[in-house]
Amino acid sequence: MTGVGGTEWRLRCAVCGREHAVQHAAPCLDCGAPVTAHRVSGGFDVAEGAPGVWQYAGPLGLDPADAWMSLGETMTPVIPDGPLARRHGLGAVHLKLDHLCPTGSFKDRAVAAAVARGRGSGATGIVCASSGNAAASAAAYGARAGLPVILVMPSRTPRGKLLASGAYGATQLLVDGDYSVSFAVARELARRDGYANVTTTYVNPWAVTALRSAAYDLYRQLDGAPDAVVVPTSAGPLVHGLVSGFEDLRAWGLVDRVPRVVAAQPEGCAPIARAWAEGAERVREWEQVETDVSGLDDPLRGYAHDGTLTLETVRRSGGTAVAVSDDRVERERRRLAEASGVHVEPAGAIGVAALEELRIRGDLQPGERVVCMLTGTGLKRPLESGRPPLRAESLERAVAAVAEETT
Repeated sequence: MTGVGGTEWRLRCAVCGREHAVQHAAPCLDCGAPVTAHRVSGGFDVAEGAPGVWQYAGPLGLDPADAWMSLGETMTPVIPDGPLARRHGLGAVHLKLDHLCPTGSFKDRAVAAAVARGRGSGATGIVCASSGNAAASAAAYGARAGLPVILVMPSRTPRGKLLASGAYGATQLLVDGDYSVSFAVARELARRDGYANVTTTYVNPWAVTALRSAAYDLYRQLDGAPDAVVVPTSAGPLVHGLVSGFEDLRAWGLVDRVPRVVAAQPEGCAPIARAWAEGAERVREWEQVETDVSGLDDPLRGYAHDGTLTLETVRRSGGTAVAVSDDRVERERRRLAEASGVHVEPAGAIGVAALEELRIRGDLQPGERVVCMLTGTGLKRPLESGRPPLRAESLERAVAAVAEETT
């Protein structure tokens, strides 16, 4: 038990219930399942004027003295998308623009807290397995904390994501194989070198806890809880953070319900959605990754219990899970850019792409208020324009070219 940030916490295995020391940031020592943080006491308060997730230092168990490590993560904009709501017969669709976090993804919420906790516990460095976005977060927050950083990524990580994480001077290690191989390498490096592992699966309980900040944001920005939140999902800590955060708010008497949370995955790597469709109690590893949706291509090899925890969390919220084709994801992210002015990577658009299937299945009802989490920027994986640029060699020809294009 610990009393950091005005709250009392226990770390407990999600399966066997074994309690662990608050410095523990690894699977359960008995059964290997995820270890999660449980609040024993403390309430909701906002530290007005504090930066990033340290606005919620009390509810998240962060030390206010570490707030200097923030880069301004959290309280990203929430915008309505009227045409999207009308197209799907919903009362409102709000887009939570978490791709506008400092390094371009929602991972900043988790990594800011994990790096601060690691530094406070005496870690000599940071290690992170990532398909790209968490790598940029780990590199940035590690640099700010003054710690060396090792990033372990699949060799096929998109170039834009390699450039984004490489800018901060971190060591980049590319390994053959899918994300699960990178996960295993990072775990071994953390064990060997005493580095804090800030991999954003369920490895670090304080990183997962910090994702409750997304729920706290939505409560403040929407003046309550929406009916449903659609979440791009790999292992699923953001699902866990949103559900847990709204459960907090309900326990504190600030909302009267927890929104149904939807886990959206690509068809070519959908272990959680498959388990949902089968009515299974446990998630199985995905056999062969066949998706181009970087960031959601984790087969959970060696840690399928992470997916099971997410599946249980979805059920606890009354939500569902859905698999979406790569083609639909790409169509919807282009439509999002061209019709709504929002440019996200494929993983960031999968929640919007899932709306049609959710409506057809009856998982979303007419008139409901739905939030789609947009989790990663398109600037790391830009859309190519379907319209080639006009060219002109003179003022007169430039004017004529535009006139020809617009008539």
